Formats: sequence, C-alpha cells, structure tokens
Amino acid sequence: MNTVVSKDGTTIAYDRRGTGPALVLVDGALCSRAQGPMPALAEALADRFTVYNYDRRGRGDSGDAGEYAVDREIEDLAAVIEAAGGSAYVYGSSSGAALALRATAAGLPVEKLVAFEPPYVVDDSRKQIPRTWAADLEALEPAAAIKYFFTKGIGLPAAFVTMMKLMPAWKPMKALAHTLPYDAQVLGTNCFGDPMDAAQWAPIDQPVLVVNGGKSPAWMKTSTRALAAAVPGARHTEVPGQNHVIKASAIAPVIADFCQ
Repeated sequence: MNTVVSKDGTTIAYDRRGTGPALVLVDGALCSRAQGPMPALAEALADRFTVYNYDRRGRGDSGDAGEYAVDREIEDLAAVIEAAGGSAYVYGSSSGAALALRATAAGLPVEKLVAFEPPYVVDDSRKQIPRTWAADLEALEPAAAIKYFFTKGIGLPAAFVTMMKLMPAWKPMKALAHTLPYDAQVLGTNCFGDPMDAAQWAPIDQPVLVVNGGKSPAWMKTSTRALAAAVPGARHTEVPGQNHVIKASAIAPVIADFCQ
C-alpha cells in the first residue's frame, strides 16, 4: 500500500502495479481498492500500464475529513495523479466515471478519459430518483441506506436487496454505506431526468470515450449517448453482452485500445 496526502490533509491510500504509462482507476459506489471490479481490472491492465487503484475518501485505508464536498474528491484524484507522475490516463466506473468527468472539466491533467456508465438519468423512461436522495441517504443507518440506494437510486426490486443481505459482499458494503451520500453529490443534478446540460462539460478538451454495456437498461444507454454528445469531441462505444457489472476481460481491451 502507498499513500499520498490530499490538499486538505486527508491521507489517500493506493496500490500501484505494472509498467507503462500511468492509468488511474476511479471506483463507483460501495467499492474500494480491495473489493469491487478494480482489483481484477488492475491485474488485467498491468502488462500495459502502471495502474493506480486508490481508495476514494472515506473508503478502505483512506481518510476522511469533516463535511463532504465534491471538490475535495477532485483534489484527492489530483493528488493520486501527481503521485503517478503529474498526468495520467483515467478510467472511471459508475459514480467514479462521474467524478472523473467533473475532475477533467475542472482542469486536472488527464491525458485521456474512459467513462463507463456514469448513472445519469436524462429522460422519464425509468422511475425517477428523489431529488432529496443525498440528504435522505445521509440520514439513514447503513443497511437502510444501502436498500434506499439500490431501490430508489438504481431501481432494483426490494426483494433483490433482501437477498443481498445473505451474500458475503453485504458486510463490506455496510462498511462503505456512509459514503453513498458522496456518490449522490458527485452525480449532482444529472440523475433527475432532466436533459443533459452540455455547458458543464464545455471545458473538457481531452479525448473522452463514453462506454456502456450491451445488456444495460435502455435509460442507461440513452444517458451515455447523451453524455457522449455533450462532451466536446467525445466518442461512444457499446460492449456487447455486458451490463453495469462489466467484466475486466471485457473492458480492459477497450481501455487499452483507446489509451495507447
């Protein structure tokens, strides 16, 4: 494990493996560098990149500090990129893609960005996420927050979430549940069914690839295409046979092809 200190003094933990140009991985909700998709992805890409897999603040071995602000998470990513040599390719998944997009728009030295399914909602084709969801999540205890996130945020049936409580991943997710309001704030107003506002992405001048899975729901495909149209010069691609839980073996070649 390595660490770097963010601008506000928070310690951010990361793993580094592989050789080649720097690539930073940015996790989505309820994931850390020890659980979720990034460990397998880091292994799959380590023969082509020096991969930096970090714990977002409040997760794993990273610290946290006072009242949350999205700008602090952008500074955390900036600190990891600085540790990686001052610039890097970036891959973000789900809310991690939303964070990476905001960081790129804020001027971080991102060489290229691959954004996989930031969970934006840009039409009325699915049940809408409550506009109070960040505050709602913050007010709930861990198990209730996870249920709220999966049912009202992602739209899964409540029965499916009940079954999740019997799975080994439930306990690690509960340990990260306090960061769910962070993810809600990272998504901002992009998940309430309003058309995508292109102005927020206007500062981006780096190459961006927006990706979705072929088996992902229609609302997700709509939002990824809307995002690709809104980000200046962005490209869009779809990975056949995949959904929001994309396999490392499926996304690794997409990242490698775009970033090399």
